Amino acid sequence: MGGLRVTVVGIGADGHLPPASLALVEGAEVLLGGERHLALAPPVDGQVRAAWPRPMSSLATFLGEHDGRRVVALASGDPLVSGIGTTLVRLLGPDAVEVVPAVSSVALARARMRWSAEESTVVSLVGRDVAALRRELAAGARLLVLSSDERTPLAVAELLDTDGFDDARMTVLGDLGTPQESRYTGIPSDLGAWTGPQPRLNVIAVEVPTAEDDTNTWATGIDDGLFEHDGQLTKRDVRASALSRLAPRPGHLLWDVGAGAGSVGIEWLRAHPRTSAVAVEADPERAERVARNAATLGVPRLEVVIGRAPDALADLPTPHAVFVGGGATAPGLLDLCREHLAPNGRLVAHGVTLETEALLVEAFHAHGGELTRLSVEHVTPLGGRFTGWTPARAVVQWSWTKESR
Repeated sequence: MGGLRVTVVGIGADGHLPPASLALVEGAEVLLGGERHLALAPPVDGQVRAAWPRPMSSLATFLGEHDGRRVVALASGDPLVSGIGTTLVRLLGPDAVEVVPAVSSVALARARMRWSAEESTVVSLVGRDVAALRRELAAGARLLVLSSDERTPLAVAELLDTDGFDDARMTVLGDLGTPQESRYTGIPSDLGAWTGPQPRLNVIAVEVPTAEDDTNTWATGIDDGLFEHDGQLTKRDVRASALSRLAPRPGHLLWDVGAGAGSVGIEWLRAHPRTSAVAVEADPERAERVARNAATLGVPRLEVVIGRAPDALADLPTPHAVFVGGGATAPGLLDLCREHLAPNGRLVAHGVTLETEALLVEAFHAHGGELTRLSVEHVTPLGGRFTGWTPARAVVQWSWTKESR
């Protein structure tokens, strides 16, 4: 597709195209878009019109059929807001795609709600698990939720009701920018009784009341009690230390090897919405538990791989960080993780047994890095009116950063 260039034109839900955008559409040899978008565009003699392929995994082949022609693609509002524009840029590269936006549904929703960009957060549930909303649910939050379809509002209402946000205020804004624009406002439990039309195109505004007992936080080392586990859990104080060295960054991938309850991978994902993580766990029951914990804590995008390291790591994409919380003594595992790391990648490994400790000490002497022994004690009752310190099992932590090439 060396000669293919695509101009992506945003179109309003009412079919409005400003003069410059209309000229691009009318001048196209090939017009692409969803069936709804194509029906909104004015007819042009001799113009080839094609709806997006299904499944979209065949998009590259589909676009290749129009190589060398003037191609325009239609998209709702701003094509780079959960739109086809983002997909095309990733596929073709930024130099092959021109984007001409219209007013986005996000901008229209903010205008209807009188919410500023600084005071609100956009959450996309387009093609995503509704559990992703949980990361953003905090007292005083104003959320603009991009829906997949007419079923999304009820799914959001059920999640809010189940998770104890039954007093949140929901406003469903349907068909924004069209003569059929609709608005429904109520608390989550009311939505099931809504008898009005269920608009397929909608944005949900969620306003969470302020509260003094808010527990949602993006700090590392969240309460151990938030995780379902069987004892195989990297405890919060040690977890916070590991995450500070793993250093989550936007666009970076973590391998959480020997995931246990998945706490490190989950907190890595909670740190930023553009992080990604793979949890590798040999025990199928624990792997299911990891997935449940991820959904409960608002990061259902965590990928869970059932398998034993190092074999289970063979086909995984290159990580920017690796956490080895269990199984570090598996032959060759630490060396394999070091080799697979991207330049400037971070490796953190924990050990609680003498055998693992000896291995980490050896790795430290061979490769450098930082070796830390973490001892945590908590006050517990001793009987009567007395209390004392009870030590947890000490953890040896080896952290290492790969040099850039």
